[in-house]
Amino acid sequence: MGQITISVHDQKYTLACRDGEEERLKALADYVSGKAKSLAASLGQVGDTRLLLMSALLIADELAECRDGVLIPPDEEKALSLLYHAASEIEGIAATLESA
Repeated sequence: MGQITISVHDQKYTLACRDGEEERLKALADYVSGKAKSLAASLGQVGDTRLLLMSALLIADELAECRDGVLIPPDEEKALSLLYHAASEIEGIAATLESA
């Protein structure tokens, strides 16, 4: 089992992943971090938990739009599946942070 430390909106998180998936997870984290930074720039300080949740919801919305409006090739379907999984993981992290 692999392990990677990612940074989302200047917060570090250590996550477990399957061996060989580290680079993919880093790329997904970079995407999420970009969403979070963009939201933070437009909304100001809203708290890390809420910022991660809002980022996850925006990404989930992008995913839904892709699924609703476009026939997705198999390789992109896999990427979207990974993105959906990452969004679910982020929601779990946000819930954990919120309850801490």
